[in-house]
Amino acid sequence: MSGPIRVIVHPPSPSGGRRVRVDGEILGLAHNVGDVAEFLRRAGLEIDPADVAEVSWIDWRGVGPEHWGPEAGG
Repeated sequence: MSGPIRVIVHPPSPSGGRRVRVDGEILGLAHNVGDVAEFLRRAGLEIDPADVAEVSWIDWRGVGPEHWGPEAGG
C-alpha cells in the first residue's frame, strides 16, 4: 500500500444509513458500526466492530458514529 487508508463515513442520508467510502470507492450504505466493520473487512481491513467508533483513521462526516438515521441530519 502506498499510503494511509482513507475511510470516510458520510452524514446520514434522508432515508437513513450512511455511505462508507474507502480510498474514493463507495463500499455501501451502513446502518450501524457493525456494517462499517464488515465493509472494511471485505476491503481487507480487519477491525473489531467495538473499535470502529474509536480509531482515528475513520473520518465521521457531519455527526459521530452514534447517529445513523435521518433525524441526525439536522
